[in-house]
Amino acid sequence: MKVRGERECQSCGTRWSYYETGSVACPSCGDLRSVGVDARTAHTDTSVSLDLSAHRERFGDAPETLPRSGVDDLQSDLREYCRKRGFIDGGRLAPLDETYLAARELLEAVDCFERLRDPTDADREYLLALLAGADDGDRPPADEVPTALREARGMAAVRAVEAYRSDALDFLDELEAGAERSETEQSDENADDGSDAENDNAPTVTVDGENPEARIGPARDAFERLRDRVTRVDALGGDVPPAAADALVEAADALGAYVRTGDETALTNADDLIDDASVDDLDPADR
Repeated sequence: MKVRGERECQSCGTRWSYYETGSVACPSCGDLRSVGVDARTAHTDTSVSLDLSAHRERFGDAPETLPRSGVDDLQSDLREYCRKRGFIDGGRLAPLDETYLAARELLEAVDCFERLRDPTDADREYLLALLAGADDGDRPPADEVPTALREARGMAAVRAVEAYRSDALDFLDELEAGAERSETEQSDENADDGSDAENDNAPTVTVDGENPEARIGPARDAFERLRDRVTRVDALGGDVPPAAADALVEAADALGAYVRTGDETALTNADDLIDDASVDDLDPADR
């Protein structure tokens, strides 16, 4: 969506950033009557934090790894957090952050763990490690993911990369539209003094570096290659080597860096990581 991030309360005159609060309500007086005082920018993220401390307490007091009374609440909180997150923040494409990834993986891991008939100590330790560190974006390294639960790592990568790719492609669409508007309106000098901050033709996204439109085509092509890899991992139910799942995530993040900066090294890195994420030699029947 496109929003005016700088808000002004019509009741008390307080100004604040919608990007920081995620609300049109005035943080000073609570009045809902506010107006945007800047140009519209693309924005999909929400100012939300992940706090799993109450779940850690509940799980720590339980005799079993997953207390039945708390699993549904944990899954609900994780889904809500992931649902509210996005990767376009105030007109800029954000990185694929570790807290979102950890929340995704924990959500998948809980589901996988519940399906295990005879979970091992390693399975339990992995799940509890995710729960302990997800708030801060800490996940066990790939070589510590138990075989019985590695599909959690794989499906978390699938879900996260697809969400990021979707926002990144929308961002590229906005970047392209902004470049086209700049070309057609370059010589258009209106007498509008801009006092009402109304400028629907202003760019809705921002990147660093010169000639940003030159990176649109290569980025789209790379994201398409990445989509093919993600589709393959999804078809395998996420049951792929954790290092391959991590390569998907790293590739998406490297592509985001390329879109933001135009750094060709980031694009090359992304291409190499997409190659590393190949699972074409795996077959569902052999898992």
